[in-house]
Amino acid sequence: MVARAQFVLSVRPVRIGRGLVTSAAIPKGAVVTVLAGRQRSAAGVLRLWRTDPRRAANCIRSGRDTYLDSGEHFGAFSNHSCRPNAMVTRERGALFLRALRRIPAGAEITHDYATCLGADDVWTMRCDCRERGCRGRVERFDRLPAAVLRRYLAAGAIPRFILGTLEAD
Repeated sequence: MVARAQFVLSVRPVRIGRGLVTSAAIPKGAVVTVLAGRQRSAAGVLRLWRTDPRRAANCIRSGRDTYLDSGEHFGAFSNHSCRPNAMVTRERGALFLRALRRIPAGAEITHDYATCLGADDVWTMRCDCRERGCRGRVERFDRLPAAVLRRYLAAGAIPRFILGTLEAD
């Protein structure tokens, strides 16, 4: 059975733009939310870059050659942090945000975009998360600092299909 989210989230102004904010404390390991939207092929996301680059930038890799286009669903408002409190997981084909640590009520939910960028992805982003240890740039997971990569691997914060992109390289 696929886990269900049980927390009330809202899209609210946060440090940088709008983001997901929880109204209740979330325990470590709990499902924060299901990431919903339309599945697109890699080619479909490339076409989207030409017509709606902001929307294309919000697509989350969901499989070897598929991406989740969150549209106006919560996933579109899940912001990056170099010190995230949540991670993306895939269970039975669905994507979820899960708490990496206890998240207090009123906190913004963030994840590290690098954990959803395969070794074959070329997308990068300048980071302005303002966290201690900010890397300044978001790149594919295999370019993470060794200590960060080890921590994410130990926590299961990099989905298997993302790790599998190393073999395809």
